[in-house]
Amino acid sequence: MCASVLVAEDDEKQAELVRRYLEREGHAVAVVHDGSAALREVRRRPPDLLILDVMMPGTDGLEVTRLLRDGGGSPELVRLPILMLTARSTEDDLLAGLDLGADDYLTKPYSPRELMARVRTLLRRACGIHAPLPDADRRVLRVGGLVVDPVRHEVTVDGRQVDCTPGEFDLLTAFAEEPGRVYTRPQLLDRIHGSSGYISVRTVDVHVLNLRKKIETDPRRPGRLVTVFGVGYKLTGGVGGGVMAGAGVAAGGGAGGAAGAGGGGAGPRLFCRGRGRWRARPPRPPCHRRWAGGGRGS
Repeated sequence: MCASVLVAEDDEKQAELVRRYLEREGHAVAVVHDGSAALREVRRRPPDLLILDVMMPGTDGLEVTRLLRDGGGSPELVRLPILMLTARSTEDDLLAGLDLGADDYLTKPYSPRELMARVRTLLRRACGIHAPLPDADRRVLRVGGLVVDPVRHEVTVDGRQVDCTPGEFDLLTAFAEEPGRVYTRPQLLDRIHGSSGYISVRTVDVHVLNLRKKIETDPRRPGRLVTVFGVGYKLTGGVGGGVMAGAGVAAGGGAGGAAGAGGGGAGPRLFCRGRGRWRARPPRPPCHRRWAGGGRGS
């Protein structure tokens, strides 16, 4: 497939190498060497894909990503696929770009073949989003007040349109195709990045966190995109303000919870032993004197 790709890389030799590989696959490539130039070029003529170096003079790649995802009212900029290149190797540094809305990342030094594989994945996803289909073949996914249109790449929540990055949209589409199904993090990672072993599963957590900010009434108490303790995530028809799946016993959903809530302390109490596993603790026996007949030393 032929696509327009913008490469923002301050290392001219590295930028030229990336250009050669992209042109070898038939893509039209433009190259800039700083973040300000990247912003100007994207706004002047939005590409199909932006390959963005993090460490650039002036406006760095993280700031470029933030400004593009803000969009300034342009959904086209919000949906632009962004592949970040970074020399930072810590997981927190890598996830910072994803948190701002980047779709994928590669750490330097990287294999050109790996870079091209990531490019093909992002472009396939983008082309699938924009590929026209007859109205009869359109499939609109509805889960409660959430509506996902995979063809038009549109998401509405209670009638309000929200803009999602390609990675976020892929995840939300997977959830909406099978509401109630629990997906593990590796399954979701495979959905957005294929079988590459170089991506952390925490990437999924970042995308889910960003999605909750967009589709939940209260992202801190999600009611639609909920966590299933020890397994992964699922999409429900809730409207926010819910609790995480598996924690219902804490609210008195079981016999022990009911007893603890209204039985004046009779019956087992519930306590958490970490990782969301709730256990019943038997009531403490009444205190007994250590010696019969009275106090100590009688």
